[in-house]
Order: sequence, then structure tokens, then C-alpha cells
Amino acid sequence: MTETALPEIVTPAEWQAHIDSLRIKEKELTRAHDALNAMRRQLPMVKIEKEYAFQGESGTQSLFDLFEGRKQLIVYHFMFGPDADAGCPGCSWVTDAMSHPAHLNARDTSLVLVSRAPLEKLLAYRKRMGWGLPWVSSFGSDFNYDFNATNDEGENHVASVFLRDGDDVYRTYYTDQRGVEHLGSHWTWLDLTPYGRQEPWEETPEGWPKGEMFWDRRHDEYGE
Repeated sequence: MTETALPEIVTPAEWQAHIDSLRIKEKELTRAHDALNAMRRQLPMVKIEKEYAFQGESGTQSLFDLFEGRKQLIVYHFMFGPDADAGCPGCSWVTDAMSHPAHLNARDTSLVLVSRAPLEKLLAYRKRMGWGLPWVSSFGSDFNYDFNATNDEGENHVASVFLRDGDDVYRTYYTDQRGVEHLGSHWTWLDLTPYGRQEPWEETPEGWPKGEMFWDRRHDEYGE
């Protein structure tokens, strides 16, 4: 006998009726999300006038260089400060879920991680995590501060989107806090399950399992 509460057990016909009812709401949400994406595509943009220098595996790079010749650039501001010994567990969770960049590259889009930690720390941590995404250091530049990825309270996770037109670079969108959740598919996969994310803020039936508020770990730190 399980000690954890379980969903109600019903007949296959009753279960399908509940699924059909929920599907109506899911389709409404999908259409609303499509409309929101359309609004995002119509946002104005701001030109980046300032020069920034990043340290990458090929040497010093500019923001323009990070596009690698493509039209669009997504920057994930990964929380990894100069004094930290390892990257942020939450940002590591998000990065674990990032797909192979070839799918973005084929659509004229580059993806790069940017952090303030020195490059050698970033590359060592990338090797530990088994990632292959481009990662550059913004240490010594104002980049993180100008894009609110670093402030008086410390590091912040942000996703920034840029568009290149010739030699000109523009910032078209950014999101932070829970706005990056859709980047980490682990959350959206868990949202499909009966017990959900198992975080204390979720609305769930009595007896459903609950974890800590920030229970995500680096993938090599969960143990058993």
C-alpha cells in the first residue's frame, strides 16, 4: 500500500471524458500562447551602441562576433560569478535541457552562454557537465551590468535576444525570473505528470508529494 496520495481511479470512459474537458483548456492556452508569440515578434527593438569584449575559446570576441555570421542571437546569461566555484544549479538545470544548436543554427540563430567567471572556470565546468554549447566570459566588461545579469544583489539569470542587420546589432527581447521556465523543458515535462513539479507553491490535492522550494540540483549532485 502506497503512503503517497493517488489521483482518483475511474473507468477508461470517465478518464477520457476528463481528458477531453482538459484538452479544451489546453487548446485555449495554446492559442493564447501563439497570440503572445505574435506580439513578441512585433516588438520594437533598441540598437546596441556600446562595444563589449568577451573571452572565448578563439580569443577576444565582440557581441557581433557571437552571432557567428547568423542573423539572430540568443544569449543565456548563466549565473556564474568570478568568485564562484561552480555554476548556478538552476542555470545548470536550464542548460541541461537546451537542445542541439544545429536546430537553431539551421534557422539562422546562434545560442551562447555568457557569464562573468573567468573563461577557464567556465570551460572546466562545461566539461564537468558534458555540455558542448559555446560559452564566453564577460569578465572585465559592463555587459552583465548593462543587461541586468549582474546587479548590487549579485548574479541574475536572463535570456536576451538580439538581431543583426549588417553591422548593426539590436536587442529585441529579454526575460528573466520565471520567464526562462520554457527554456528548461524539465519543468514543462513535469507539468504533464500527476505530481507536477512537487514545489511548495503549486496547487495540488492533499497528500501530494512536496519538495523544497529550490530542489533542482546539478545533474551530478542528486546522488541516490
